[in-house]
Amino acid sequence: MIEVPDFGNKGSTAPVRRRTGHDPISAVKMPEGLTAAIDGWAEAHQLSRSEAICKLVELGLKISPAPPASAHPITSEATRIEEIAVHEIEGLLDPALPTDERERRIRRLTEGPPEFLHERIDLPKQRT
Repeated sequence: MIEVPDFGNKGSTAPVRRRTGHDPISAVKMPEGLTAAIDGWAEAHQLSRSEAICKLVELGLKISPAPPASAHPITSEATRIEEIAVHEIEGLLDPALPTDERERRIRRLTEGPPEFLHERIDLPKQRT
């Protein structure tokens, strides 16, 4: 019987992965049509399928669209609506009013009277 030394087994039953100097393998599930398109692109650029997939992913990541301005489109929509409301209210207010009074009136009209704050569903609940 031939004995094989147990490399890397230090109380572990997990298989040992030897470093080969290559990138790890990633399996990708793709429809046949997409695989055929990648193979065609690879052939046109004289690359293997693996190299073509890597190159196409790199190109896609370089030209990917910028992330949206806000992760919460509802919040940005609410902000836009509030800006429109403030603009309209400013046009209705008397220009002779002092700045602090104009801001107070605008704030009261956009945020609502304080006695109704607990009824607002678009604001986080205040902890009391």
